[in-house]
Amino acid sequence: MGMISEFKAFAMKGNVVDLAIGVIIGGAFGKIVSSLIEDVITPLLLKPALSAANLSKIEELTILGGVKYGMFISAVINFIIIAFVLFLIIKGINASKKKEQVTPEAPAGPTQEELLIQIRDLLKK
Repeated sequence: MGMISEFKAFAMKGNVVDLAIGVIIGGAFGKIVSSLIEDVITPLLLKPALSAANLSKIEELTILGGVKYGMFISAVINFIIIAFVLFLIIKGINASKKKEQVTPEAPAGPTQEELLIQIRDLLKK
């Protein structure tokens, strides 16, 4: 029973649960990016080039009879879009952290040195 309880404690740690949620959201985000490439970018930007090659999808590009370099190009475009979106998200998070740190704290009152000076002055009187 010791090993099972240790595994349960490990699996229920915040980091493991956060990672699982990140993987699930990442999978969904990957589908969104794939749809963006296949349904928006390819028809709008790459349509003339694909029409000249008699292709409908970028993934169908091949060289030397079987090397599917179109799949590679599609994967590179997916990566660039995902990296850019993550860059924007992290940039936004960092900007919000900087705003939180910039807010100056209100002075709490006289410092210890000021209090000692006031006490000294009162004792002199």
